[in-house]
Amino acid sequence: MPEERSTTLYEAVGGAEALRRLSGTFYEAVLADPLLAPVFVRFTPAHVEHVAVWLAEVFSGPEDFTARHGGHHALLTAHLGLAITEEQRLRWMELMTAAVAKELPDDALLRRRVVEYFDWGTRIAKDVSASAPGTDLGEPGPTPRWGWDGLA
Repeated sequence: MPEERSTTLYEAVGGAEALRRLSGTFYEAVLADPLLAPVFVRFTPAHVEHVAVWLAEVFSGPEDFTARHGGHHALLTAHLGLAITEEQRLRWMELMTAAVAKELPDDALLRRRVVEYFDWGTRIAKDVSASAPGTDLGEPGPTPRWGWDGLA
């Protein structure tokens, strides 16, 4: 039986500021990592903020990624042509799990749910990244929501 929580994941992680710290810590490690840095050759400092805004929306916070950055379709399209390998995906997960441990509250269930989202999302990103830039992805629907019980 799932544990009942009265807050959203967005509230439980600490809101926008916590997600910015998480994103910043993570990308600092990614850009220094020889396996992952090549995937992020087009990285700009704005990427840290965009990821924090995406996560806020996924975790039931403000819907600013959809309003300002093109929503789910734009996120998927950004991964086209990156040719992410399983080795890179697993290293991404290692670095994100370390960032979660450093930046999010010391709550085992919260951290587990957040990492489960990243595992789910990186599998999709890897699959999409195998397609060439410009591939028609169709309409992927709204930004997914992730909560205490996983995909909502």
